[in-house]
Amino acid sequence: MGLTKSIQEQPLNEPQSWVKPLTRIPSSLKPLVATQKKHYGDVLHPTRWWGRMPFLFWLVALFVGFLERKRARLTPVMRALLMTRVSQVCHCAFCVDANSLRLAERCGALDKVLQVAAWQESTLFSEEERVALAYADAVTATPPRVDEALKAQMKLHFSEDAITEMTALIAFQNLSARFNAALDIPSQGLCDTFKGRPHA
Repeated sequence: MGLTKSIQEQPLNEPQSWVKPLTRIPSSLKPLVATQKKHYGDVLHPTRWWGRMPFLFWLVALFVGFLERKRARLTPVMRALLMTRVSQVCHCAFCVDANSLRLAERCGALDKVLQVAAWQESTLFSEEERVALAYADAVTATPPRVDEALKAQMKLHFSEDAITEMTALIAFQNLSARFNAALDIPSQGLCDTFKGRPHA
């Protein structure tokens, strides 16, 4: 009774995890927090766990920042598509939410977001996207299962530089999703805010 009451009294948007989130974020992370608030209107949930390791969190932010740079070898839509798929495979509620919003923003619609989970049966994805999604599934498997047929398909559609960068992107999203999923970091309702305005 007491436990049920305490859970019900908690705000709906408050993270629920078996490891307590920080209530005060280190001042060294202020630039990251300011960016999050500007784009999302709030501090993103994972920051309250990564904040226990500020230096490492900066390295993670720099890693994803490089992968999301303007001259990246993968298009913004492709990056968001792969990150959304890996999030689904890893059962990361927060990542599915955040990356679905990113994909919707970059496509200007929710159509692809709603089809990612069943991409094998969907007609919305190009051949290049389908090969990349298959690669994301294969790399995310434990251990990775990248067979010769898939390697050949990848080389038909992507340069070796693009394949290497794609592998780094998928590996990064695995790190992020597995961190969040293991700590039970919940979604934040981010995709619910999508207004149908495409941007990179």
